[in-house]
Amino acid sequence: MTRPNFLIISADQHRGDCLGVEGRKVRTPNLDRLARDGTRFTAAICPSPVCQPARASILTGQLCRTHGVHDNGIDLDADTGDMGFAGTLARAGYDTGFFGKAHFSSYDARDPTGRPESVLSSVDFGPEWTGPYMGFGHVELMLSGPTNHPPLAPPQGLHYEHFFYADGHGAEKTRLYHEGRGDTKNAAQTWHSQLPTNWHYTPWTADRAMDWLRQARDTDRPFCAWVSFVDPHHPFDCPEPWSRLHDPAEVDLPAHRTRDLDKRPWWHRAAIENSPKGDAAEVAVRSNYSRIEPQTDDQLREIIANTYGQIAFIDEQVGRILTLLDEAGLAENTIVIYTSDHGDWLGDHGHILKGPMPYEGLLRVPFLAKGPGVRAGAVVGEPVSTLDIAATLYDYAGVTPGLPQHGQSLRPQFESDAARDFAMMEWELLPNRVGVALSLRTVRTKDAKLTVELRSGAGEMYDLAADPHEMTNLFDHPDHADMQEALTAYLHARANDIGPNRTAVGPG
Repeated sequence: MTRPNFLIISADQHRGDCLGVEGRKVRTPNLDRLARDGTRFTAAICPSPVCQPARASILTGQLCRTHGVHDNGIDLDADTGDMGFAGTLARAGYDTGFFGKAHFSSYDARDPTGRPESVLSSVDFGPEWTGPYMGFGHVELMLSGPTNHPPLAPPQGLHYEHFFYADGHGAEKTRLYHEGRGDTKNAAQTWHSQLPTNWHYTPWTADRAMDWLRQARDTDRPFCAWVSFVDPHHPFDCPEPWSRLHDPAEVDLPAHRTRDLDKRPWWHRAAIENSPKGDAAEVAVRSNYSRIEPQTDDQLREIIANTYGQIAFIDEQVGRILTLLDEAGLAENTIVIYTSDHGDWLGDHGHILKGPMPYEGLLRVPFLAKGPGVRAGAVVGEPVSTLDIAATLYDYAGVTPGLPQHGQSLRPQFESDAARDFAMMEWELLPNRVGVALSLRTVRTKDAKLTVELRSGAGEMYDLAADPHEMTNLFDHPDHADMQEALTAYLHARANDIGPNRTAVGPG
């Protein structure tokens, strides 16, 4: 059989239920069609609930305490990255490309790191540089995009930043990006951006990938491409008209949107009340950007409507890419996966953004797959993870992994009703993030979830079948000892290949 092509399309901070097909009031016609034409996983989780660890895990197929990027601000070792799925498939004959936000290295490193994604080192990579990077033969990247700061003027920046400033009007575009219009009820980090959409990073990411697929790749080889969109990551800065697509009065609010910290393990309160540690710049980022105080219902509606606009804008690009595959005759032999690095609380339990409280909104991600051998119209409730992507690609390509794999091939779930026992998440937090070091590990089955803070032994456990909103912590409850015993066994099934903790080079 001809080896298939692989196309991974990812968003950033797209929670698993924010699809029209999942029942939320968000307009995602193209993703809904992808779900209908392929297989949709309803219990897919992230391997870590923040960007850098999760993305390194997707690339390597390893949990974060093994590949070493156990928190944001830690660079993925270049040799380890090169042994991930991109480099391994490239050495097996695949043409590999990456487009958009990579975040395999820290943007805001305090000193130059020699990495293209470092702001300080990006000056050494001009617009003609296109890789290789982390095993991908061809790359067209951005720095963090406006998620941390507006596009930086050359000589800083990468491909998107050079595009943004190429006509000499970058400063005007930056002003329009920050300019809002209309009342957003003073919702945190929320505005209707006036940046014209043709200069926005969302269509730019799709454009670069589509140009490569049409004319820049080696058509004599199968391809593996990762198309990585920045949104719906905060700030909630969707450009008009997409930001107006969903009426705030009509979006769906979380069922439970009040903090109840007295019912939760100790680290929930510590994570939002402690002061972050580090230098002044890092403390400012963690305090003012990485945290959002509880919002009123009207403010939360503005945030959710803007988020839905960001997702719909991405959905439009996904439709363009899928149409290109059809028109180019590539769809029949291309396995397409849509997912996200992690989710967002988006108001659940009074929280917004992300942190060390792995509620379902943060932990669960969209996972849609379509392609040769993948069942159409299937809905799979088995617990899986984006950690499984690398193993899946190796399986279909007939290639030996370059690194030991913690993930498992999803081919049995793509092609049949094969069962899975559990999926695992871990996160080793440095004290700079929430003021205290934490060592979290989570296991999720089809209908239950256990998280333990390994340093203290404290934990939380939820019966997701009976308590889908995670209102009652059953940890150490005698009536649920059997459930806890089974989940604890899964928790300790992690491979014994944990490396030493590393030092961050910057906030992330």
